[in-house]
Amino acid sequence: MLEIIKEPWPWYVAGPLIGLTVPALLILGNKSFGISSSLRHICAACIPANIGFFKYDWKKELWNLFFVFGIFLGGIIAAQFLMNPDEITVNHNLKTELAAYGITDYSNLVPTQLMNFTNLFTIRGFIMMVVGGFLVGFGTRYAGGCTSGHAIMGLSNLQWASLVATICFMAGGFLMANVILPIILSL
Repeated sequence: MLEIIKEPWPWYVAGPLIGLTVPALLILGNKSFGISSSLRHICAACIPANIGFFKYDWKKELWNLFFVFGIFLGGIIAAQFLMNPDEITVNHNLKTELAAYGITDYSNLVPTQLMNFTNLFTIRGFIMMVVGGFLVGFGTRYAGGCTSGHAIMGLSNLQWASLVATICFMAGGFLMANVILPIILSL
């Protein structure tokens, strides 16, 4: 049984399980699914400032904080006990392309040649980690939610704004992976 949990699940199992969270949340308490809003709830709970954006009853969303904590805890448990010790499987053509940029280590989920503390002080690392993190945060706030909130919850509720946001997420991802990332990696 443990071996089944360690392996990637096929899309036709994992997808419906993720999709079932939508009706479960709606049936159990008329709740919306989304991860990015939890940062707002944490700030509203921890920072007693006089900022209008954080003035609301965050205690009504306490379930969301427990949900996000469960994701965090699940990630720690998975990293400690369920990690597959084999090298990450990467397509041969992608390995060849990434080798041209000096990326050859596939022992972690993210190549260590890209994401490490010393790389943060290079122009490539700064753009990828700091600028990229800022753009993700800005885009999430500007779109009114993240991919989980829009693509999973919003689309299943037939929300027009979620369709537009998901199309923009996908277009941005394609643009980043095929045009912008090769430029950044060549720095």
